[in-house]
Amino acid sequence: MALQITVNASDRTEPHLFRQSLIRIGKAPGNDLLLPFPEVSRIHACIRLERAGMMIEDLRSKNGTFLNGRRLSAPGTMEPGDLVRIGRATLSMALSSEPPSTLQPPASSTPSSEPRVQEGPAEPPEVPVELRVALHRRLIEAMELRRIDLRRADQGALRARAEQALEMLIEEIRPEIPGEIPRARLLKEVLDEALGLGPLEDFLQDPAITEIMVNGRDHVYVEREGRLLLTGRRFVGDEAVLAVIERIVARVGRRIDESSPLVDARLPDGSRVHAVIPPLALRGPCLTVRKFARTPFTLPDLVAAGTLSAPAATFLRQCVRLRRSLIISGGTGSGKTTLLNVLAACIASDERIITIEDAAELQLPQAHVVSLEARPPNLEGRGAVTIRDLVRNALRMRPDRIVVGECRGGEALDMLQAMNTGHDGSLTTAHANSPRDMLLRLETMVLMSGMELPLRAVREQIASAIHIIVQQARFPSGHRRVTQITEVTGMEQEVITTQDLFRLEAEADSDGPAAGQLRPTGYVPRFYEGLRERGADLDLGLFRRGGDGG
Repeated sequence: MALQITVNASDRTEPHLFRQSLIRIGKAPGNDLLLPFPEVSRIHACIRLERAGMMIEDLRSKNGTFLNGRRLSAPGTMEPGDLVRIGRATLSMALSSEPPSTLQPPASSTPSSEPRVQEGPAEPPEVPVELRVALHRRLIEAMELRRIDLRRADQGALRARAEQALEMLIEEIRPEIPGEIPRARLLKEVLDEALGLGPLEDFLQDPAITEIMVNGRDHVYVEREGRLLLTGRRFVGDEAVLAVIERIVARVGRRIDESSPLVDARLPDGSRVHAVIPPLALRGPCLTVRKFARTPFTLPDLVAAGTLSAPAATFLRQCVRLRRSLIISGGTGSGKTTLLNVLAACIASDERIITIEDAAELQLPQAHVVSLEARPPNLEGRGAVTIRDLVRNALRMRPDRIVVGECRGGEALDMLQAMNTGHDGSLTTAHANSPRDMLLRLETMVLMSGMELPLRAVREQIASAIHIIVQQARFPSGHRRVTQITEVTGMEQEVITTQDLFRLEAEADSDGPAAGQLRPTGYVPRFYEGLRERGADLDLGLFRRGGDGG
């Protein structure tokens, strides 16, 4: 008896054939099945072939092992066709009674950066939409699910009841079900659609997916490793998409209907959700989910991913420790919030930090953190609490640092005033295509505050409050890179002056701008000079032109 495990990762597949009764899985050399991904533990899980069948056990891994979408808390029994997810890899199982022509050797002691892959089927045959629709409708009728308040119901007990009812419904129509469709997969997909988030459930559990976009019932896209991919997964209809949206917004006390056709919400794990329904969405309900990272990134993680160079990371850490005020600039999806979280985590643990966001995403490890979140108006149009309201309120809370998730309007003036009145070292983000554009955007946002200030006074506020601008970009390849680190050096006549300290430079043999290196320009920040005069031990080698910088 042989076991074939087909590994699907990074949109490619690779079959592995094993004859032994114990298969160890992990990222460390010596495992039988090597999965060299950061989210996989060194020894992650094992599969045992026994007379009773196939057993899988999670070996106390950090991110868990999932069998048909459920996290294993004890050894589980598998059947051919079941799906196991470990990190970004999906494993499907098939038993073969014929001996393999070539055996799968143990993993090499030198793992490659990616698993060996080849084109091939990644999953068992898809469950026909018509079958899912029929079972979905009959399950709702049998359990009267529309009358159940899912917010107050015991989710575990409700799912158990629904699973039992669905088992009976499947038995009734067994002759109509194609034999190649795994029963466990059919059960899971129908239950997810009836009680959970439908096809989104698996994507939410996949740590390699950072964003999910539903453009109608049959167009579900995901962002995996920086690239947008059409998944092929579908909802049974527009009503199912709308039901998932209503399920999400009901949990946070919001509503969505024709009179209020767009809404922002949050999943229990913190993932940010934005939904739009008809009449605004012309092709059916739309849903965007920006996933909440279970394990926050660190500066070494960003250096390893190529987002910025080691010298630049060291410099930014020093800027935070030395209470330099930073603003992170970039486009949508360029990684601004991720970098903001990483830099805010460098703040000393004995400082009082106030975070202010539209939708809470920051995960800071410090103990002394107060997190504030803006609130939209209620049904009567009252009760809104804006970012600007929260920034003003934060100034009364004795903060050492203020971290604003994103500046979009008049709150920029309050943020600049805070930085200029004893709250230096604060951090925020904003949308702009370059450091110079960022300064112009700040001027515009300050003028949006309604205060009639002379333009020179606005520019003087900006020049004295902002010390460093970090520019980030997302490239067509999907890579997110810091492209510039710029110091704001002051004012000359009516113009704010700046100086690039690090700049992304394309290399002669590179495949594009994302393949370049973030290198120092050779200029030393002005504030370094004053600190060195006061005896601070600072490494000027970070800015030496001609080093690798990367």
